[in-house]
Amino acid sequence: MLLLARNTQASHLRAGDIQAKVDTTAGRNPRRIFFKMILYTDNAPSSVRQPTATIFFGDGTSSGVDAIKRSTADPIRVSNTTDLNIYYFEHTYNAVGTYTVSFIGENRNRDILNIPDSFNRSFYISTTIVIDPALGFNRAPILTAPAIDRAGRNQVFLHNPAAFDADGDSLSFQLVRCQYVPEGIEGTASPTGNNRPNNQVCPGYTFPDDPAFGGTSVLYNGPPSDPGGNAVRFSQDVRTGQIVWNAPFRLGYYNAAFVVSEWRRVAGAPARRIGQVIRDMQIIVENNENLRPLLKIPNDTCVVAGTTVTRTITATDPDRNPVTIFAYSGIIPPATFRQTAAGPPTARGTFTWTPNCNNIASEPTQIVFKAQDTPTSGSPLIDERGWRITVIGPAPTGLTAQQNATIPPSVTLRWNRYLADCVGRDGIQLLIFRKEGCTNFTPSACETGLPASLGYVQVGSVAKDTQQFTDTQGLERGKSYSYRIYATFPLPGGGASLASQEVCVPIQGKSALLKNVTVDQTSTTAGAITVRWTAPKTGPNIPGGFPTPNSYRLSRAVGQGTTNFTSVFTTSNLADTSYVDTGLNTQSNAYTYRLEFFVGGIPGQAGVQSESTQPASSVRLTAVANQTATQVNLTWTYAVPWTNAGRPTLVFRRNPGSNTFVQIASVTGGATGGSYVDQGSATAPLQKGETYCYYVQTEGGYGLPGNSYLNTLINLSQQQCVVLAAIPCPPVLRLVNNCDSLNAVVSSRSGVFPRPGETYTNFLRWTLDTNAPAGCVTDIAYYRIFSRAANETQMSLRDSTRTPGVTSYDDKGLLSQAVCYQVQAVDVRGQRSALSAEVCADNCQLFVLPNIFTPNGDGINDTFRPKV
Repeated sequence: MLLLARNTQASHLRAGDIQAKVDTTAGRNPRRIFFKMILYTDNAPSSVRQPTATIFFGDGTSSGVDAIKRSTADPIRVSNTTDLNIYYFEHTYNAVGTYTVSFIGENRNRDILNIPDSFNRSFYISTTIVIDPALGFNRAPILTAPAIDRAGRNQVFLHNPAAFDADGDSLSFQLVRCQYVPEGIEGTASPTGNNRPNNQVCPGYTFPDDPAFGGTSVLYNGPPSDPGGNAVRFSQDVRTGQIVWNAPFRLGYYNAAFVVSEWRRVAGAPARRIGQVIRDMQIIVENNENLRPLLKIPNDTCVVAGTTVTRTITATDPDRNPVTIFAYSGIIPPATFRQTAAGPPTARGTFTWTPNCNNIASEPTQIVFKAQDTPTSGSPLIDERGWRITVIGPAPTGLTAQQNATIPPSVTLRWNRYLADCVGRDGIQLLIFRKEGCTNFTPSACETGLPASLGYVQVGSVAKDTQQFTDTQGLERGKSYSYRIYATFPLPGGGASLASQEVCVPIQGKSALLKNVTVDQTSTTAGAITVRWTAPKTGPNIPGGFPTPNSYRLSRAVGQGTTNFTSVFTTSNLADTSYVDTGLNTQSNAYTYRLEFFVGGIPGQAGVQSESTQPASSVRLTAVANQTATQVNLTWTYAVPWTNAGRPTLVFRRNPGSNTFVQIASVTGGATGGSYVDQGSATAPLQKGETYCYYVQTEGGYGLPGNSYLNTLINLSQQQCVVLAAIPCPPVLRLVNNCDSLNAVVSSRSGVFPRPGETYTNFLRWTLDTNAPAGCVTDIAYYRIFSRAANETQMSLRDSTRTPGVTSYDDKGLLSQAVCYQVQAVDVRGQRSALSAEVCADNCQLFVLPNIFTPNGDGINDTFRPKV
């Protein structure tokens, strides 16, 4: 009877949540956490006033039963049915880790429709925190909107918790079922319990849109939109937290819970969940003839930090009742919202906010506005909407560029100090970007950074308070370069600024440029390539010309895109701008060249300055006949600092019996190469069995104004010859085993098989598939046999036939017959066919039982066992 009386008195809890933040005192202990718990209670005369609370800290300890006192002597009245209770407490943890801080209240208020027997169910909420030095002093999200709300029958219900994360962490939302703890406080707290709540879903809990509560949806423009007449829907937006219930029908109390997850963004890694808050809220559905008001908010927008944003929020009421507009957000204050008119016809208020650098973030800040009418009869209804503002950084200002009198060329950038008054936002970086040529680009109002389509490349980054940067990499005299800078802000908030205005600087003088890497002679040992370049020139920034002595060094690497260079030519004569490189294997290899220009000394001498051209390769041509010997497929590649794209590439061919190459085609070059298919012509088709030779001539240029001689650069590939011959026909392989003969051997003798020294043989037989492809070669010189054991994955060459016309092979001496095979044909020209399909042999299944069994100990037939 005492327990029944206690439960009757204690049934009062409606809603609540727990908020957390790290130690903000001067000592800043990262394991010391401060908490704030908000509870909404029934203020009926029969309900208790919840002056104390019992908290479980998730580390096996608790506050002690009823040890946490309410912050005020009496609860705060928020409506004629509900009180607000606030509790502050703290806890210092012994170690880093993840902890769930929770509250058990006894009990929920009675008659909650979607929690059967709510009168006897405890109330459970929790917040999960992560203590990790890598996270710094983290602040958990706070929910600024009340957890009690009212809804009207057959009207769309809206609610937003107005969650805010002061660190700029991302938040996500998910509906969950309401929970309770069967053991209650006394069964959980020590000494009876272990201070670890056994939280469970309330028995029989259903979401408010359960069909048992009746009703259908009504017309709503959304999101989510609904034409009406559909099943009732209760949902929460995963990003904004907006709850939409379309539409309540059965009158009474409903409780809904949701999890707010806090996600920390880490550079180069997936977002990490670092906390969770579970709010349990109550919705009171009433039979109301009143129509809810209609709220109008601005479109989502962005604002530059330091700029004041001012917007007007309005609301109207279909019943012409006065409307009160509320604003909820973690930025209020310092942001303000002041209502200036209640209507009718229009309620109006002004929102004002001047964000600072600490508000800059990649995710928008949300402000939730709620319009609540004041009807002459019945309960008030609301409309609620979230407005999202993205705060971006201002553009850096005062950017200038100056070319220095250095070799190689360099440019020093200077700008005004960025966000000089920004305090508390460490880790801001200024990124420096460059592109060749000048451009007219004006970012849109909310466009941070630089679009990739502009072609800017990052060349450096500096800390926020740095005001200059010197670019020393890859600048060429005679070109102009565009520079812009913008700021990025550290995680977890992240964010970026608008880009600065462009500064465009011409680099005076002219750099040495490679202009030819052309193949003169095709040979495996006596190949030759001519390399040409332009002489460098100074500009007015280096009066008197380059310091002497000067010299060139030309280096070579085998292949394209390689960096293993070897010096092949050095000269101190700046007018000497070509070199013929001989003794090369141009038949088999492409070659890449790099030119270095030395000033004020010789290579390797202390203090000598140098600059290098971008590498340039020779043109590498490949010619391959197709399988049916009806065409030759030509492809060529190059890696050069000039561009051949969009320019003509000429294709030349030498026919059998001729000593002259003739142009047969002109194709448009690409950035790194091109291709062409030679099929001959209707009047002069290519002939099978003949040899055709080719080379290509590329045309390119640097596209530099005033340098027309650098805009028509001609280079030749090596000559490449190909025999127009069809490939050999592929073999069709089959295997023959000798299982029958082995079985006869086993049956006719005593003992097991195989005896020591006895092995297996696999017999391979094949024919040619003369239609794969049609016209394939049947004049085969020999065949290659490949094999692999059953436990291997890669084929290896096992043997080859020796005599033309042989189409069989006996693989002897095997300890196991389980081997897989493929066969390949090779014609008299050395061309190889495709491999045959893989064929695998299995071990013969030989199982012979003896017909005599005399276990008499004489050593003969004493054991009954199979021979194999």
